[in-house]
Amino acid sequence: MILLSSCLAGLKVRYNGTHSLDNRLAKLIGENKAVTVCPELLGGFSTPREPAEIIGGDGEDVLDGKAKVVEKLGKDVTELYIKGAYATLEMATKKK
Repeated sequence: MILLSSCLAGLKVRYNGTHSLDNRLAKLIGENKAVTVCPELLGGFSTPREPAEIIGGDGEDVLDGKAKVVEKLGKDVTELYIKGAYATLEMATKKK
């Protein structure tokens, strides 16, 4: 089973309440070859939400505690992103 980003499947879950529909990928949902997942929602975010960026490195650095994820207005939301990443990983290991 394929895990597909919910926004790519056409669900309006991006930070600004929009989607990034990719019809080729969404077709997989209709064929029961993929299921949708939104790590941000699994982490506890709502839609819409403030945009956020990694500060001080990359995703690996965030997991290693060397970088953080900060919203545009300055709020540190690192823990929510980590929570969502691990929840998504758990889904992926169960969907094999």
